[in-house]
Amino acid sequence: MNARRVAAAWGMIAVLASSAQAQQPITVLTGGMSGVYYPLGVTIAKIYADIPDSQVQVQTTDGSVENLARLQQGDAQLGFALGDALQDAWNGNAEAGFSGRLNRLRVIGAIYPSLVQIVATKASGIRTLAGLKGKTLSVGAARSGTELNARAILVAADLGPLDVRRVLDKSFAESIELMIKQQLDATVQSAGPGVASLRELSEAIEITMVPVPKRVVRKMGAPFTAAVIPAGTYIGQDKAVPTASVMNYLVTSSAVSEELAYQMTKMVFDSLPELAIAHLAGREIKLANAANPCAVPLHSGAIRYYREKGLMK
Repeated sequence: MNARRVAAAWGMIAVLASSAQAQQPITVLTGGMSGVYYPLGVTIAKIYADIPDSQVQVQTTDGSVENLARLQQGDAQLGFALGDALQDAWNGNAEAGFSGRLNRLRVIGAIYPSLVQIVATKASGIRTLAGLKGKTLSVGAARSGTELNARAILVAADLGPLDVRRVLDKSFAESIELMIKQQLDATVQSAGPGVASLRELSEAIEITMVPVPKRVVRKMGAPFTAAVIPAGTYIGQDKAVPTASVMNYLVTSSAVSEELAYQMTKMVFDSLPELAIAHLAGREIKLANAANPCAVPLHSGAIRYYREKGLMK
């Protein structure tokens, strides 16, 4: 190969290397495929594909705790998380699964509230939280925000692990499969109303929505608030059911540049109609609530966007 061809070959390699380096990876961490995070995450990934030179991928995970740990480690650029898990991560709550403060976390914005939905098979006879005594209960995948929610409710309702006959760490989909087979009495699933897993369950068997009284929610404390699961959300549910609610957040890390965080924030909140189509919970995402304070600071890129929108000074 003559000198000119060698130079041309090296030039092409340099261009390819430069192009590869220009690709901005954006990994979006969601949850299980039968939850709400996944369809919203897929839609956000499609929106982010318009970010110049971006290389976007969506990953299913076990949920909030895993997502936050991976964001701290720099394994991803965006993740979904429940507000209580976010608070525990920032404070380094070891009981919640965090060995130390996840101080690199930064918030993109508040999105929609999750309802802590406790559902039992009608055949189990469970009607109240006290009725869980001696029964089998799934509390969501290990290292998920739902598991933390379930633990908070059980403590507030004065139900310890010994009161429940068997506590299982099962994903939404696994829990539903066991309940349809009558191998599990009840499940806790923190998600937006109308989550696919519980819709599937209500179509397959008769269910009972277990209420969480306001006194229990008050005892749970911040960031939980009282809420209701609207009547008709699931088949056979003809009345509104009181429960606890906790806000969900889109989270990034301080390792993400201000420009990328700005673009990620802008493209989410400028695309709310697409998110409303992706899932019923997407209709609850409001720009007016996005910059509401929480335990973790907003990313500087998100602050820049909210200032443009007049939400912050």
